[in-house]
Amino acid sequence: MTIKILLADDQAILADGLKSVLESCPDLQVVGTAKDGFEAVEQTARLSPDVVLMDIRMPNMNGVIATREIKRRFPDVKVLVLTTFDDSDYILSAINNGASGYLLKDTSSSALIDAIKNAYLGDTILPAKIARRIADAAKLVTSDREIKLKRAFSFSDREVEIALMLCEGFTNKQIASALKLTDGTARNYISAIYEKTGSDNRTAAVEKMKALLSA
Repeated sequence: MTIKILLADDQAILADGLKSVLESCPDLQVVGTAKDGFEAVEQTARLSPDVVLMDIRMPNMNGVIATREIKRRFPDVKVLVLTTFDDSDYILSAINNGASGYLLKDTSSSALIDAIKNAYLGDTILPAKIARRIADAAKLVTSDREIKLKRAFSFSDREVEIALMLCEGFTNKQIASALKLTDGTARNYISAIYEKTGSDNRTAAVEKMKALLSA
C-alpha cells in the first residue's frame, strides 16, 4: 500500500524538507506540491492524492478555504492541516470544513509519518495542545444557550457541552479527542442526546437544538 500525498505550503524550503522526510518511508509517495490554496485544489483534481498536507497561512487562498473546496469536490481525500500554535483561531473553521486534524510544525518526523498513515485510515489527528483549544472553544458559549438546552431537554453539563459541539458540526471522533473521552463514551453521550431530544439521528437532533437556540 502506497499513500499518495500532496504538499501545500508556500515556503519552498519547508516543502522540500517535508518531501525528503516523507519519502524516506516506503509507504508514502509525494505526488506533487502546491504553493497556495488555489494550486492545492487544482493539484488535488489532477493528481488524486490520498492525503493533502495543508499549510494554513498561504497567499491567494488560505488553507481553511482550500480544505473546504477539496472536501466539497473530493470528499474521500483526507486533509491534514499543518500549523503553528499561533494559528489556533483557524482550528474550528478547518475542522468544520472537513479537515481530518491538525499537525504542529514542530512535529517529529516519525510522528508526522504516523499521523499521515492514521489520517489515511480515518483517524482524527489532534495534538494535545490543539485538543485543549477545541475543548476551550466549545465552552465559550453563553449561559443563556446552556440554560435553554438544560431546560428543554434535561441535559447534564457534559451533554450540553457535547450538544453544542454537535451543533458546530463536530464528528464523534473529534468530540472524543477534544474532550478526552473514549469513542464509546462519546457515542453513549450522543445517544443520550438523541433520546432526550426525541430524535432518531444526528440531523434531527441538531435541527431541534438549533431551532431552540435560535428562537
